[in-house]
Amino acid sequence: MTVVTPVRESSSRLPRAFWALWVCQLVNRLGSFVQPFLVLYLTQGRGLSAGTAGAVAAAVGAGSVVSQLVGGWLSDRVGRRRTMLVGFFGTAAALILLGSARSMELIWVAAFTVGLMGDLFRPAVQATVADLLQPGERVRAYGLLFWAINLGFSVSTVSAGVLANIGFGLLFWINAGTSVVAALVIWSMVPETRPVVEQASRRPLLPVALRDTTFLLMILLQIGYATIYFQGYSTLPLAMSGDGLPNSTYGLVIALNGLVIVVVQPFVSRYLTKLDRPKLLATSMLIVGLGFGVGAVVSTWWGYALSVVVWTVGEIGFAAVIGAVFADLAPVDLRGGYLGLAGSMSFGLGSVIGPIVGTNSLEHLGATTTWLACGVLGVVLFAGQLALAPALHARAAGTASAEAAT
Repeated sequence: MTVVTPVRESSSRLPRAFWALWVCQLVNRLGSFVQPFLVLYLTQGRGLSAGTAGAVAAAVGAGSVVSQLVGGWLSDRVGRRRTMLVGFFGTAAALILLGSARSMELIWVAAFTVGLMGDLFRPAVQATVADLLQPGERVRAYGLLFWAINLGFSVSTVSAGVLANIGFGLLFWINAGTSVVAALVIWSMVPETRPVVEQASRRPLLPVALRDTTFLLMILLQIGYATIYFQGYSTLPLAMSGDGLPNSTYGLVIALNGLVIVVVQPFVSRYLTKLDRPKLLATSMLIVGLGFGVGAVVSTWWGYALSVVVWTVGEIGFAAVIGAVFADLAPVDLRGGYLGLAGSMSFGLGSVIGPIVGTNSLEHLGATTTWLACGVLGVVLFAGQLALAPALHARAAGTASAEAAT
């Protein structure tokens, strides 16, 4: 198999194309108005029942799971740049269709298409960063992208509430507009970085990935992490309500997640690049588990706020390094597919498993048991990730050697 990789920057300054991706992520998140308000739009603007609106929102989620698989495959087959352009332009069209749809059939189709197009760019962006940068620079780069996402989302959640009062239709059009702007940034500033692979030597993704034991174990650990993480958006509001706290308090408490990330991330990103990646990943998952475990002994707003701050610190470490770890695992010719499969299987499945397991545990076992289980799972993930560290180090060294030789 012959693989020709692009020339990558090796200085401490990140390349112009990376900052274009950073701007793209920020703009895209600044306009992410529709999904947080989709259920309200469907119930208030379209008169659907809460159950039907929730099912439509689930259709968006189903599209997102498929999206990363498709996006990873496309980024390896047709190119990173083309995949991102299709994703952003396609998202704009799907949002406009969803905002104007009247029949339930069209609403279902448009909702699934929004999910399908909306996450198409993610593995392509991650693969482009890995193509552009040396392995030692990737932690910093992925951390900066994570910060841009949270900065944009923090602003959008506030402004979306104001815009929704003017009219839900405005949310769809502005969200679509920011997707177009993101596409234009890619079009004008991001080159194609996909390594050139001889067609005769191109390998199929799944047969390679399914034989990759280290990769599969990593996905299993990340499903566990995502199961804990999504308690913050499913079980936590129910637990706080059960303690007699109003819904507005949950909104303020969960807003600390974005605030802490925006404030802390820029100051720790360079420090995180110096740490051992598997150990940082293990420690971060432990902190997230213990942060949720704090919920077992609190019942006040400030107690829950402390819990959110603790698990957000863990999230910062996790988000900074996870992309780099999976990039180290990925064969160069299957990088996009590996990253897409990792995102779809870990967070895709975790976003389904977490809310189901957490809410049922809360209902049948109680809040204390549910939060203690999160803490215990965090300890298990910590031990599992440390046990996998030697294999991850070996793969990272092998990937770096292979990239240096091309």
